[in-house]
Amino acid sequence: MIPVTRVDLGGNEAKYLQECIDTGWISSEGPFVRRFEADLCALTGQRHGIAVANGSVALDLALSVIGLQPGDEVVMPDFTIISCASAVVRAGATPVFVDAEPATWNMDPAQIEARISPRTRAIMVVHIYGLPSNMPAIRKIADDHGLLVIEDAAEAHGQSMGGTRCGGFGDVSTFSFYANKHVSCGEGGMVLTSSDELATRAIQMRNLGFDPNRRFYHESLGWNYRMTNLQAAVGCAQLERLDGTIARKREIGLQYRSGLADMPLQFAPDNWLGADNHYWVVGAVLDDSVPLDAVGLAQLLRERGVDTRPFFWPMSEQPILEQFAGGRVYDHPVASRIARRGLYFPAGTGITDDEVRGSCDTIRMLLSDL
Repeated sequence: MIPVTRVDLGGNEAKYLQECIDTGWISSEGPFVRRFEADLCALTGQRHGIAVANGSVALDLALSVIGLQPGDEVVMPDFTIISCASAVVRAGATPVFVDAEPATWNMDPAQIEARISPRTRAIMVVHIYGLPSNMPAIRKIADDHGLLVIEDAAEAHGQSMGGTRCGGFGDVSTFSFYANKHVSCGEGGMVLTSSDELATRAIQMRNLGFDPNRRFYHESLGWNYRMTNLQAAVGCAQLERLDGTIARKREIGLQYRSGLADMPLQFAPDNWLGADNHYWVVGAVLDDSVPLDAVGLAQLLRERGVDTRPFFWPMSEQPILEQFAGGRVYDHPVASRIARRGLYFPAGTGITDDEVRGSCDTIRMLLSDL
């Protein structure tokens, strides 16, 4: 089986982990945590980094520190992973969904203003699958309406637009370091902001609400969202090799584009608004002429030894979110279509060129025979 992802741990990961063991610093108090936070701040241009246990709790923390109130609304993409909407709901607010752009699969800026109401507090941006969202347009909308920007850069490590790195656009931004990300700790996340006030609040809430000047004294509640020194050590080693990781991911993405160029598939643009696709995943949408949906093709590929994953399912079609949608009914044809006809192929940094060629050959064979 050619796996959909395989992590490359060929840098300083083992060396830094051994250092944690040799020094005994394995908890969240270890020095690699502070180093990882500082390194990601340097990458993104944000002033404060708050390392946490995973990307989902990074979103929870980001939405908690901005002080959302019941009845507040957050405008966000319909085409994304449910952790984004879950964080909005858990913060007591109402998610309001925006359809995707047909070409990039990111949230369509042209549809955002129609979703803004007097109760809107923030716009959540999620960079999808390797291309950044149109941040100049979205940032202008937010600024014109006095709204905060929550930026989920979990799929955009090292990505940039107009000279600003993803993770540097948000009033509060988040990252995930899950095993399939360009920078991986196995699990892990981070909240970034340039606001001293929001950072102070996030640091306190990450650590059980401890008073910074009086341990075990609490004027607020928090969580144990801490990242361990072991996770951060792997993250530091991964971040050192980010440029090489991006270069390799682009090689893999271009190999798929070339190997499947005449197939009935739509890839996201290789470059859009001056930003190169970083191919967090190499995804494609089946043309309507293909008589199978993504689930059907994925089953045939798996039977032939090629692993895949489906695209995100729209938030507006999630049964669990119906009760939190504020009675809205959505008609989002782009998100609905790409969810049903989109899938992504083996493309981890540890995937070999031979495995990419083998995947392309199998995909070509199946699509040609349909």
